[in-house]
Amino acid sequence: MQEKILVVGSSGQIGTELITELRKIYGSSNVVASDLRKPDFFELDGPFEELDILNPQRFHEIVKAHGITQVYLLAALLSATAEKNPKFAWQLNMDSLFLVLDAAKEGLIKKVYWPSSIAVFGPTTPRVLTPQYTVMEPNTIYGISKQAGERYCEYYHQKYGVDVRSLRYPGLIGYKSAPGGGTTDYSVHIYHEALKKGTYECFLSENTTLPMLYMPDALKATIGIMESEAAKVKIRSSYNLAGMSFSPKEIAAEIAKHIPGFTITYKPDSRQQIADSWPQSINDDEARAHWGWKPGYDLSAMTADMLTHLKAALQSS
Repeated sequence: MQEKILVVGSSGQIGTELITELRKIYGSSNVVASDLRKPDFFELDGPFEELDILNPQRFHEIVKAHGITQVYLLAALLSATAEKNPKFAWQLNMDSLFLVLDAAKEGLIKKVYWPSSIAVFGPTTPRVLTPQYTVMEPNTIYGISKQAGERYCEYYHQKYGVDVRSLRYPGLIGYKSAPGGGTTDYSVHIYHEALKKGTYECFLSENTTLPMLYMPDALKATIGIMESEAAKVKIRSSYNLAGMSFSPKEIAAEIAKHIPGFTITYKPDSRQQIADSWPQSINDDEARAHWGWKPGYDLSAMTADMLTHLKAALQSS
């Protein structure tokens, strides 16, 4: 049977690139992009539906019209943005999840992907090589909603047999779209500013080490867990996922190898407190053992690739 996939939040940092990859695999006509509005940059090589995921009627219309079998639910307010509007962040992050999980429970769709985050951890969590199972006391509304979402995902799987799969993303770095208001956004902005200005003012302190993942690896992991046999996906809350860990000081030093004279200054803001509550590195042994996860990029390889693509984009613009 041909899979029909709906990506909710397709205009975001992950969705923009995930749509492209899924269409390569399943065919453009079988992957439906959806968001609040069609973005200017959207590649018109497949269907797009305007969707406010808080509108259940519209969601069900799209699912039925396209015969959707899988939903990737990417719509969310991220960490720093969510702190400015916590009640709406909770509503968006949780009500959208219930809508999709219930659709799977009722047999309208067969498989659900929902991303979690390292934000589920908190200041009492062991910060180095944070294990899959550990203390989780998040202190941001984003982290609280993601932790609650994890529990509901596992509950729906155990209680109703819903085939839901999830990854705890670290900071994500990519060159194709702008970041969406997260605490790790500096790690994307720094490359742009390095090429444009040769200097960058960072909103985190120089030694703030956080776990990160390059977008090609994030896409590989996301599609990898969804394409794995159900029996191999043994954790239905969310899997730890690791790629690399570095500080602003370390990424700046790597960039300086390619852009001599690049400088960085530091002006920590409210995001510093969020970053200080998150892990510095992640243990993802379960993901590697259960369904064969393995990252392909480290800081050096990612930096070379990011700068190559961003230079080409700047030259063509």
